[in-house]
Amino acid sequence: MVRVGIAGVGFMGWIHYLAYQQVADVELAAICTRDAKKRAGDWRGIKGNFGPEGTQVDLSGLAAYARLEDLLADPSIDCVDICLPPALHAEATIAALRAGKHVFCEKPMALTTDECDRMLEAAQQAGKLLLIGHVLPLFPEYAAAHQLIQSGQYGKLLGGTFKRVISDPLWLADFYDPQRVGGPLIDLHVHDAHLIRLLFGMPWAVSSVGRMRGEVVEYCNSLFHYMDPELVVSASSGVINQQGRSFTHGFELHLERATLHYEFAVIGDKPELLMPLTILDDQGQVTRPELGNGDPVRAFEAEVRAVAASIASGQPSPVLDGQLARDAILLCHRQTEAVRTGRATRI
Repeated sequence: MVRVGIAGVGFMGWIHYLAYQQVADVELAAICTRDAKKRAGDWRGIKGNFGPEGTQVDLSGLAAYARLEDLLADPSIDCVDICLPPALHAEATIAALRAGKHVFCEKPMALTTDECDRMLEAAQQAGKLLLIGHVLPLFPEYAAAHQLIQSGQYGKLLGGTFKRVISDPLWLADFYDPQRVGGPLIDLHVHDAHLIRLLFGMPWAVSSVGRMRGEVVEYCNSLFHYMDPELVVSASSGVINQQGRSFTHGFELHLERATLHYEFAVIGDKPELLMPLTILDDQGQVTRPELGNGDPVRAFEAEVRAVAASIASGQPSPVLDGQLARDAILLCHRQTEAVRTGRATRI
């Protein structure tokens, strides 16, 4: 049984808490937050862009720490689940690893590749696992597409296009601060950068055109360059200043004998499945797999199971691997450089 302590009780800490309630191989043993009300179980102020709102929770049987140092000193904790703001990920992760804990850190891994490298080095020195919470490949549509690609059923993967666009998050004061949250690429597009790295490997260069907001990219279109001339991979991501569509994401993946298509959006505060996962094969057949009820928390349950399996085996999940997450951060920064310079940028 893996005993976990959550560091940071905001929206993601709440979602992780819900996931732990459903996974038998993991025991949530502690939380850590500076907020005394949350340490007492009052999580009613927590809200996010999916899942249920926070509520009063029963923390009996859990240790509740005000300081990260106290959580790290708890000898019963095997793994620290870091749900702190992005600017704190690197230092909290390194401290946990040095304390002899495995680390499961929410995305983005960190704000810079230098920080990511320090985290990976600390994990290697400690002999502990560093797992990064890139949950997107575990959402049903993305997981099904990944499985179909791996199966080889429709032949070689030839490329694809990815979309991830939000309206301006006016409630996040630091969203465009590269020192605190990182902006739309680091906080938002990093999901697709990670997926591109997972599916296609690391490109040798990237071309991007887009708009800047201060020091960060507000919106861009990117083309990823691979040595294989048949691979054509692109992505659109960022912020548009039209609040009627708060979120949309999706993909179109091209294989030798099929195209996989999916798109979802929140329009006027209502979720709309614009295109369920659809397989268009080379024989003219159209197939839409049954993928369950669409509850997004289920993907986080799968993520927690992957963490438990990684710790049990001593090998990182291919999806949650820290090196993969580090490469996604590098891709985001290279796209920023390409937008700034107007030139293709080598990875």
